[in-house]
Amino acid sequence: MIRILAALAVAVLASGCASIVNGTMQPMKIDTVRADGSAVADADCQLVNNYGTLNVRSGSTVQMRRSSWDLDITCKDPASPDAIGRAISRANAGLAGNILFGGAIGAVVDHKRGTAYTYPTWVQLVFGKTLVFDRSAEKDGQPVTGTTAVSGIR
Repeated sequence: MIRILAALAVAVLASGCASIVNGTMQPMKIDTVRADGSAVADADCQLVNNYGTLNVRSGSTVQMRRSSWDLDITCKDPASPDAIGRAISRANAGLAGNILFGGAIGAVVDHKRGTAYTYPTWVQLVFGKTLVFDRSAEKDGQPVTGTTAVSGIR
């Protein structure tokens, strides 16, 4: 009986807290506007991280694969220069829970699977600009305000 309980405890710790709480996917809304602030619906957007590439239309909410890597976004519209952005991947509460409650194995699992990280849930790219989006600036019901990229983005 003790061996069964010990094996069960190891299985729970090895699964990772963030893996259980957050899962591998997260919703993310992608919007695009022109420099004058006018909305551009249905622009072709490509989202890329280490788990792959997702092609979407602006104005939609997609299920994005969580990752410890930042998410690169490029949106195209025939009438405008590209809108380029990087959504910063930040550690979420699941990773903190693993660290605080002694689940080092779970923390490693969650890091490797990407479930310990979260992107901003709503970004608004601007055609002709390269912006960085950080979920630390997220406010309920509003897109994250992008900041001008210094360097390192396409």
